[in-house]
Amino acid sequence: MGLRIGIAGVTGAVGQEALHLLEAGSLPIDEIRLFASARSAGRVFPFRHQVVRVEEIRGERLAGLDYVLLSAGSSVSRQYAPVAAKAGVVVIDNSSAFRMTDEVPLVVPEVNAKALNRHSGIIANPNCTAAILSVAVWPLHQAAVVERIVVATYQAASGAGAKALSELDAQVRQYAAGETIRRKVFPEQIAFNVFSHNTPVDESGFNEEEIKVAQEIRKIFGEPKLGVCATCIRVPVFRAHSEAIVLETRRKLSAEEAREILRHAPGVTVVDDRKANRFPTPLDAAGKREVLVGRLREDPSHPRALALFVSGDQLLKGAAWNAIQILERLAAG
Repeated sequence: MGLRIGIAGVTGAVGQEALHLLEAGSLPIDEIRLFASARSAGRVFPFRHQVVRVEEIRGERLAGLDYVLLSAGSSVSRQYAPVAAKAGVVVIDNSSAFRMTDEVPLVVPEVNAKALNRHSGIIANPNCTAAILSVAVWPLHQAAVVERIVVATYQAASGAGAKALSELDAQVRQYAAGETIRRKVFPEQIAFNVFSHNTPVDESGFNEEEIKVAQEIRKIFGEPKLGVCATCIRVPVFRAHSEAIVLETRRKLSAEEAREILRHAPGVTVVDDRKANRFPTPLDAAGKREVLVGRLREDPSHPRALALFVSGDQLLKGAAWNAIQILERLAAG
C-alpha cells in the first residue's frame, strides 16, 4: 500500500527541493498533497505524471496523511504540527520550533537514526549548519572523542529562503549595471560582501544562529557538555554552506587517520588533494546530497587538534534531503 504524504510550504526553496526529491525517489506514494499560504493556493506543480494543486494549509486538511513535511516557518509549525500529530500524522518539521524540545528527536540519520524510535508524532530537522557539520564531525567523534569544536561558517543566501536568493541575483545585476544596490531581505548588501549572520545578538555577544549550532550539535551527538564555539557569517554564495572547523579530541587523531575514517563515512565525500590544491567549494557541493570534506591537517598549536573544511548543500543535506532521509527510514519501518 502506498503512502499519503503532504508538503507544507511547498512554494518555498526547501519545499520545492523536497517535492523534487520525492518525485525522483522510489517511495511508493499513493497520494501527495501540497500546502502553502492562502496567497499561493491554487498554484499547480507536476508530480509523477499528474498535476497537483496547492491548497491553503489548514489543520483538518492534514488529517488522513501518513507523513507531512513542514517547511513553512516556526509559527506555522507551532500551529499545525501538534494538530497533525494528534490526528495520527507523523510530522517532519524543518523549522526551529521543536528542535530543543526534550520529547522531540532532532535527527541526522547518519548520526542518530535510532532517535527516531522514540518520537511521539513530531521529528525535528536540524539547523542546516548543524546538520552539515554533524555529518563531517560525527565519524571523527566516534573514533577519537571530540571535546571541543570551534567553527566559522560561510553561509549561502539560500539559508534565508527564495527571496534572499533573488536579492543576491538582483544585487549582482545592479552592481554590474552601475545601479544603486537595493536591500530588502538582508540588513547588509549581500553581493560582494560578507557580514555577521542576520539573527539577533544576545547579551553574550553570540547571535541566534551561533547559539542554535552549539545547542543542536550537543543534542544530536547526545553530548550535553560538548564545547562548541561558532562564528556564523553570510557570504555572497547562492547555495551550499561552508565551514572551517577545528576539533580538539581526547585521543590524538592524525590527518591521515581522519582522512581514512571520512573516506568510509556515510554521507561524506573526501575532497582533499593537496598537490592539485583541490578542496571543497560551495559550487562543487551545490546539488549534491553528500557533504564534501577536505583541508585535513593537524593543528600545530595544540597537541590533539585537527582542522578541516567542509561544504554542503544547505537546501539538500541542510534541509530537504535530511528530511527525506528521515521519511525513508520511517517508511521502511
